[in-house]
Amino acid sequence: MSHDTIASSSTSSSIPAYGPVFRVDKFAVPADARPAFIAQMQRIQQTLRNLPGCLRAHVLDQTGGGSEFNVLTLVEWTSEQAVASATEFVKKKFAEEGFDPVEFTKKAGVRPDQGFYRIA
Repeated sequence: MSHDTIASSSTSSSIPAYGPVFRVDKFAVPADARPAFIAQMQRIQQTLRNLPGCLRAHVLDQTGGGSEFNVLTLVEWTSEQAVASATEFVKKKFAEEGFDPVEFTKKAGVRPDQGFYRIA
């Protein structure tokens, strides 16, 4: 989960501002960095699963298809408030651990594509 919030993402007026919020992060991960990157994403997702408002959290590893994005994380939250609370919790946790997700991603040579979504 990155440090941006759903409020910073653009939304269409045809998308309702209620219901579950999905965080979808796609990553183009070099083969040599893939095992360590997936392990770190699984650790983060496990933390998120235990937070209030998290309905599901998955790390997906591409098994077929031609996309350059070969690792994906998907988190479903009950609301924007749950996202905001989780974002604050994770920021504090990362600071306590000395973990910088942006630096980790950059160092691994990973290219991210991240965003918030709602059911259309």
